[in-house]
Amino acid sequence: MKTDYSTSTVTVAELQSHTLTGVVQHEIEKMILRGELIPGQRLNEKLVADKLSVSRGPVREACRALAELGLVYLIPNRGVFIKRLTKSDAIEVYDLRAGLIGLSASLLAPILSTQSAAKLDGFVEEMEDAAEKGDFSRFDPVNLEFHDFIVRSTENTRLIKLYRGLVKEFHLFRTYGLVQRGALLQSNREHREIVAALKSKDAELSYKASFSHVAHGKARMLMALDGLTKEGSAVAGDLK
Repeated sequence: MKTDYSTSTVTVAELQSHTLTGVVQHEIEKMILRGELIPGQRLNEKLVADKLSVSRGPVREACRALAELGLVYLIPNRGVFIKRLTKSDAIEVYDLRAGLIGLSASLLAPILSTQSAAKLDGFVEEMEDAAEKGDFSRFDPVNLEFHDFIVRSTENTRLIKLYRGLVKEFHLFRTYGLVQRGALLQSNREHREIVAALKSKDAELSYKASFSHVAHGKARMLMALDGLTKEGSAVAGDLK
């Protein structure tokens, strides 16, 4: 059963199924992804520990794990800082994700079960409804689950671990390219192509459809980032 971490309260049940450090790490990740911890900001271990009602030890351990994932960086004698991710970082993350998603689809295609195909169809239909309404907040979690389902259905534990580590950074960028209704609809058309390729049991076609989907996502993200950069420059010019 998937644990719901929608609040900062850590329950006994959660602690029984997760290490304390893992729970703290998950909470800090959420703070970063929600923008509560700003890029470049120093992470105050005591404030985080107090908020989560834990000692500073698990916070330090969680920060070490987050540094390995690339979400924070450590400066000796100064502390832990939230990583400021650049356009180059975004490109690297998307390129790696394209390869991992493509590989996952190629591995899954020959073994796709009827039940798994039906599950993927369900995700696509749910995303279509959200996309038609321009509801990114509803589209986003289903989109993430769609891709995670493909990866975990391969049952390749190393692949799953690599993908889930990468997707945390990916989440910081992907919202830029999917906030418009048109982008949501286009993204879901690509999802349909992936499912059709998987159902055909064609590993090569599944790889191409999945790789292409992430590549298109990268293009949408870069276009949106460029637009934000130009918009910011225009605002800065007006303020001079």
